[in-house]
Amino acid sequence: MLGLWLAIAASAHSAQGQNTPAKEDAQRRWAHAPTKVDPMRGVFFATTQAGQRIVAVGDHGLVVLSEDGKTFRQAQKVPTRSPLTSVHFHDAKQGWIAGHDGTILGTRDGGEHWEVLRQERGKDEILLSIWFADAQHGFAVGQFGLALETHDGGKTWERRTLSTQTHVAEKHLIHLFSGRQGLLFIAAESGTIFRSADSGKTWQAIQTANKGSFWTGKALRDGSLLAAGMRGHVYRSQDQGLSWTATVSGTQQSLTAIHERQDASVLITGTGGVLLQRTGADPAFKRHTRADNASLTGVVSHASGDVFVSTAGILRND
Repeated sequence: MLGLWLAIAASAHSAQGQNTPAKEDAQRRWAHAPTKVDPMRGVFFATTQAGQRIVAVGDHGLVVLSEDGKTFRQAQKVPTRSPLTSVHFHDAKQGWIAGHDGTILGTRDGGEHWEVLRQERGKDEILLSIWFADAQHGFAVGQFGLALETHDGGKTWERRTLSTQTHVAEKHLIHLFSGRQGLLFIAAESGTIFRSADSGKTWQAIQTANKGSFWTGKALRDGSLLAAGMRGHVYRSQDQGLSWTATVSGTQQSLTAIHERQDASVLITGTGGVLLQRTGADPAFKRHTRADNASLTGVVSHASGDVFVSTAGILRND
């Protein structure tokens, strides 16, 4: 969630000035994520699947893995304590994570071991989303229009400017998602959705009627697109993202992630324990509020059922 991620940034700065034994020790400790007694009780910001494996990422460099959706363990090597906000896998083995301090991590073994591909400690760079088209070409985006592109699997990154208009180019870029035939989208602040029809070479800023920020987006298998975000706003596009119309959500809680199950039913997670669900051809969402009121940040569907990540830990259906 953008506000939470930005707030955490204040604690993610490296020490400045002359090195001392105490500072050197702190730097060594910052080089590795701490070990948790119960990895399911961390603060999580995003989740995805690497094949059948669930991968979830969160605060203080936390990365946890699960094969059965019930028991979780920490990754064996995560060389950072920066908050991690987004995770994407190209296949069951190769994946990337983005986070605070301009951090980008990469793995080639399904998330067991990670290496630093990029990090800008002390520069107050917050990356909020990462996405790859294939094993080589990818993007990472974040606050104040920060946009990076790689063509070598994340080894090197180049800055991109998405608009020549300063007030548009400096918008927070919150969530990358792909559509059909090379379409790319970025859910952004102030009701803006950036759209690219050429695999990210050029971008068009689509201004919707939404006055709040979009925090998430998803291309559905029926060809439609959904975007959701602050104050429960949900927008839908049926023309490949050229125009967007509001959809009733039944909540004013902010919405954090969109997930489509194999049966084409759609889940949208939100703060305050809110979960929206749509089934079949009915475009209307039904609202459910969890008894624990946990702020949900993501969901994946596993053979064992839906698995949710939240700021209160990893959760199952209540």
